[in-house]
Amino acid sequence: MIRVVLVDDQTLVRRGIAGLLGLTEDIEVAGEAADGEEAIGVITAIQPDLVLLDVRMPRRSGIDVLRALAVGGSLPPTILLTTFDDDEALLQGMRAGARGFLLKDVSFETLTRAIREVAAGGTLIRPAVTESVLRGLDHVPRDFECLDPADPLTPREIEVLRLMAGGLSNREIADALGTSEGTIKNHASSILSKLGVRDRTRAVLKGLELGYI
Repeated sequence: MIRVVLVDDQTLVRRGIAGLLGLTEDIEVAGEAADGEEAIGVITAIQPDLVLLDVRMPRRSGIDVLRALAVGGSLPPTILLTTFDDDEALLQGMRAGARGFLLKDVSFETLTRAIREVAAGGTLIRPAVTESVLRGLDHVPRDFECLDPADPLTPREIEVLRLMAGGLSNREIADALGTSEGTIKNHASSILSKLGVRDRTRAVLKGLELGYI
């Protein structure tokens, strides 16, 4: 059973999500909070398997909650929820330790799949997240040498590549994935080698072409 704490300042949203999750056999809403300050106490007390955390709340924002829990070493796997397609909030959230990001209008199937994936140790990065970053790469020439076809990436390397596309440094990626910076450097080197490219920008572009991002 995946024990979830649901944090949102809108009562109807919390009740709606809790009701839907109650239809599953493997996900349980173990606690709720209506603002960021309350969330810190509830999450610390319950120590859930996963947190669904609203980004914009009174008293403390979802980003503030992430930072406070991370400092105390008690941050569970967390998915940020928002009504806005906000790349900046996502990047701040990932840097603060969030493992996923979803809009509140996602389908029930997408939400439950995301909960299971992140609770199992994965990350959830929507491809749309990187659009603003990638628009800035439009001027970069694509006529670089690369392997054809490129060697397939592992699931972990795909996660790292997507976070690269989000503009995160090796240290920030390591923090987001709960591993060491050295491990991320090794993954990055492997990605460049497999894709046959010489830098991160070209790796992102090649990843787009191959459908990894």
